[in-house]
Amino acid sequence: MQSIPRVGILGTGSYVPEHEVTNEHLMELVSGTTPEWIAGKTLIEARRFAAPDEATSDLAANAAVAALARAGIAAERVDYLIVATSTGDSPQPPTASLVQHAIGAHRAAAFDINVVCAGFAFGLALANSLVTTRPGAVVLVVAADVYSRILDFDDRRTAILFGDGAGAAVVGAVPAPYGLVDVELVTRGDEHELVYVRAGGSRLPASAETVGDGDHHFRMNGRGVRDFVMAGVPPVLAGLLERSGLGPQDVDHFVPHQANGVMIGELVEAAGLGAASTHLVLDRYGNTGSASMAIALDAAARSGALRDGELVLLAGFGGGMSVGAALLRWYEAPALTG
Repeated sequence: MQSIPRVGILGTGSYVPEHEVTNEHLMELVSGTTPEWIAGKTLIEARRFAAPDEATSDLAANAAVAALARAGIAAERVDYLIVATSTGDSPQPPTASLVQHAIGAHRAAAFDINVVCAGFAFGLALANSLVTTRPGAVVLVVAADVYSRILDFDDRRTAILFGDGAGAAVVGAVPAPYGLVDVELVTRGDEHELVYVRAGGSRLPASAETVGDGDHHFRMNGRGVRDFVMAGVPPVLAGLLERSGLGPQDVDHFVPHQANGVMIGELVEAAGLGAASTHLVLDRYGNTGSASMAIALDAAARSGALRDGELVLLAGFGGGMSVGAALLRWYEAPALTG
């Protein structure tokens, strides 16, 4: 009988567009703001916006190529390609099929998932299941969003938060005791009205009226989201750690969804994770949706902050409302030779 493999991250990658929008620049788009007000509310100093000819699949492909290069794995070896996004290139086809074609992962089964800002964590959970079921498989998880295209710049409390970007992870078998320790996925559909884009689907198709009413813009109840996060995320993290026979004091690194710097500080305190190194990139990239956790993880990995064998806790939360958490023992693959 074949033993169940350990599943971990073999390499990470990320990509952000070149165009930087500082708080000073954002003042020109969002009235009633100052750089100091934005930074004080969010700890965000800048974000990146995609170029007019850049779509979500372009950002995703760049991040995917970077992750494959770091893992030392050719695109042709990828068995499954998962793209987490809520801002796909179009309603059809799946953005994953465009990424597959762009990077040359021609033998990969490619599909999208939409769990808004929790997408990367859900993607890792799916990848874990796929590799467990099919040992030897290589899964490429990409999270990418282009929120600049759906923001309402008259809504200052939402428009100041978001930027565009993509992050990726190559997932496959790793030696024991490395890899994913456990995952936890939660959805609270009764809270689905906290984050939404009202029009553009089958219930409210695109029309001159929906465009005129601004129903294709992203909407968020910021206070409601904060209340959901503070009440719902700490218990999920505590349960995941307890099930793994661990406590908050055992976590070396915390990589949260980069929603809002002030709120993340409150979350760290509420979850008892003050002793862990919390990794943030929101000061320069803002909230990049499903990509934010993946970008932060890649930044931490590339900086050398994540050491072999250390415990990393990832936590995403987003529209639906959903929470996704993953606990893993970091695997630093041996350097490639030859």
